[in-house]
Amino acid sequence: MKSSLAPGIRLITSFSRDSWYRGFTLFLTFLFYTAYHLSRKPISIIKSELHRNCSSVIPPADLNITNNATWCDWAPFDQDNYQTLFGVLDNSFLVAYAIGMFFSGIFGERLPLRLYLSAGMLMSGLFTCLFGLGFYWNIHSLGYYAFVQVMNGLMQTTGWPSVVACVGNWFGKGKRGFIMGVWNSHTSVGNILGSLIAGVFVSSAWGMSFIVPGVIIASTGILCFFFLVEKPEDVNCTPPQHHVSGTESEQESDETEPLLRNSANGTQTINGAISTEVPEIVEEHTEAIGFFRALCIPGVVEFSLCLLFAKLVSYTFLYWLPLYISNVAHFEAKQAGDMSTLFDVGGIMGGILAGLVSDYTGGRASTCCVMLVAAAPMLFLYNYIGQRSLGTTVGMLLVCGGLVNGPYALITTAVSADLGTHESLRGNSRALSTVTAIIDGTGSIGAALGPLLAGVISPTGWNNVFYMLISADVLACLVRSPSLPHRNSRLFDQACLQGNSGLVQTSPPSQRIQRHLNKSHNQTGNHTNTTQKGNGTRSDLTSAFQTKRDDSGH
Repeated sequence: MKSSLAPGIRLITSFSRDSWYRGFTLFLTFLFYTAYHLSRKPISIIKSELHRNCSSVIPPADLNITNNATWCDWAPFDQDNYQTLFGVLDNSFLVAYAIGMFFSGIFGERLPLRLYLSAGMLMSGLFTCLFGLGFYWNIHSLGYYAFVQVMNGLMQTTGWPSVVACVGNWFGKGKRGFIMGVWNSHTSVGNILGSLIAGVFVSSAWGMSFIVPGVIIASTGILCFFFLVEKPEDVNCTPPQHHVSGTESEQESDETEPLLRNSANGTQTINGAISTEVPEIVEEHTEAIGFFRALCIPGVVEFSLCLLFAKLVSYTFLYWLPLYISNVAHFEAKQAGDMSTLFDVGGIMGGILAGLVSDYTGGRASTCCVMLVAAAPMLFLYNYIGQRSLGTTVGMLLVCGGLVNGPYALITTAVSADLGTHESLRGNSRALSTVTAIIDGTGSIGAALGPLLAGVISPTGWNNVFYMLISADVLACLVRSPSLPHRNSRLFDQACLQGNSGLVQTSPPSQRIQRHLNKSHNQTGNHTNTTQKGNGTRSDLTSAFQTKRDDSGH
């Protein structure tokens, strides 16, 4: 007689082999990108240490002080234009990141993700450590720190397209919003850990605030090399279903499909009858798609612009919130860094909430717009009443973090994966990395502009910085508003038609009419399914545009 299994063993055996691999991949990619963000955060924590109010600091007895206000500052940040110099450091990283991101996805499609990601983390760890070593090598050159930031920005572009492509390979579209909302908390978790680690060393030896995160991300790169599995097929697991079939496919929201439907509900009128087509099995395409073909995917341009403004707000908080808290609330560097982590805690909750709501409603764009509209007045309130008491500060940081990072998290994860596995690309498993890179690369332009503008505007007053952030939130909502007309210009249509060979291939209109006649015949009592096949193929985009011209009389 067999003895009963222990509860833990029953739990383990209740999951299939596929589930274990999916969970393991989700955990690894979560860990990897946590390390990426962990290594980005220290620069925002040490700003208040590089330039301090030295008049309140007791100097060593053997130190000959020539300037009582700047003797403890780290040159060259001891000057009056220190905020501009901080902006130079931020933008050295962010501009390089934004430019590199557009190329990173292209490389990611053509190179093994495991090797590409591992090399990127190792090199990122190297340059993060080099920044911290400037403290021990007593380097006071702005050019040195700016160069290290540029190189680190380029290396960090290897991360996001790779991890999103890997997760997209393993998970289908069903509950992608919730799964990726939880998974995307790695951004906030990395920011929190980076703040806490940097805060430990910031007042004693700020160089270690960079060296420790650098060692951590390099270690995760080694872990990636030994354990990451890029695709389910590599270990004989079942690939996920990226597209629903039949009528379910035709009932999807057109928030990310403005161009591919002949009508709003995916039906056609033929000889007065309504026909709903069953999608055909398509030929698989494994070649990587080009940059412009990825832009032709409906929704890519709109969500990219939305992310540009959303990321502008998020990254301004990422790089300037500790300094703002230190200046306005008069906290020490470590206390300001610890307090700023509440914004990221709110970001975790906001990302999960955005994913749940978008899964339930089926509206990614609507979810983003609602949260962006709500974020604008909350930013205004935080600036005016956020520092009145500790309880108010905590509450406002949590709410603002959720509303600001919720849309940002949704677009960079679930929306990017949806578009990268769009129906027009069915059979092409190598497009996700490029689509993700385009969206996040455009967003990174905003990420570079935000801290730059904050550095320029902050000397005129923090109120003006918040007005800039509120305006960016409103613009993010406007460019992705569902009420705005989708791209339908004849010029754009023709350009996409000329370069759409990487998109899904289906039968020409003559074959679809024949299938409709066969279906009508079957509905009258004849259940024999006759399939007509012809020569040549044409993309869904071509069919959609042709139908549009026929309906308009051209």
